[in-house]
Amino acid sequence: MSDMSLFWLRIAAIFYAAGLFRTLWLFLKQRHAEPPVAPGLPVLGSFAVGSVLHAVSIVERSVSVGHLPVDNLFESLSVFAFVLGLFCLAVHWRYSFSSLGILLFPIVSLMTWIASTESPLAAWANPRLRDAWLIVHVTLILCGIASVCLTAGASIFYLVQERKLKRKDLEGASRLPALGTLDTMINRAMGLGFVFTTMGVLAGTTWAYVESGTRWLGNANVQLALFTWLFYLTMIFLRATQGWRGRKSAFMALGLLGFSALTWATHVGLRTTLER
Repeated sequence: MSDMSLFWLRIAAIFYAAGLFRTLWLFLKQRHAEPPVAPGLPVLGSFAVGSVLHAVSIVERSVSVGHLPVDNLFESLSVFAFVLGLFCLAVHWRYSFSSLGILLFPIVSLMTWIASTESPLAAWANPRLRDAWLIVHVTLILCGIASVCLTAGASIFYLVQERKLKRKDLEGASRLPALGTLDTMINRAMGLGFVFTTMGVLAGTTWAYVESGTRWLGNANVQLALFTWLFYLTMIFLRATQGWRGRKSAFMALGLLGFSALTWATHVGLRTTLER
């Protein structure tokens, strides 16, 4: 990928990320009784600017190679992310289906960032920066896992409380928080955990990209981490747009905890693997 094409693609990825985190912030502010969060003008504007810069990148690359740039995984991801972003913006403009952005904006952002890692970077200029970046990644992921544990814990208590109320065990139910309180706790912990996890994934892929070029994409442990992130995103989307609360949300939270634990376990020693 040419230098200018890569430059515009990385700038587009920054605008996509800005829109993504604005969407996540709106989700965190949402209360459980409110309608699904809708991306506002700053979010849509950020993605629109990102789409324009993304188009410039694709045109620049097309002129350079003489055809539509879909010759490898990175170029194909770039073109697909661009089309998906345009589709999402068009659907929102035509049908006001803003909830679709909760699902597609994170996917577009991640695919664009991965596409921008095709060309290798020079090695770390400073070993301290390398270690500090890794510490940031690990800290964000640990905060995300802690939030997932809180979500799963609140989900277990939700199921227990629901069972007690169905059995009319009012004395036992009085010892636990109300279902509405537990549902709000699940919502907040889930949203906060997704923010931490998304930032941790971006920081981790950046570190792996500088550390080992594009080899990290073929690592099964990294692929498992991306799958766990997609599962998390699906849970966020279903909860925010389809009203998946109560038992459905609780069981998904417990499933997410299992995936998160498996992902963390498989990442032990991953740094050594990438350094080979």
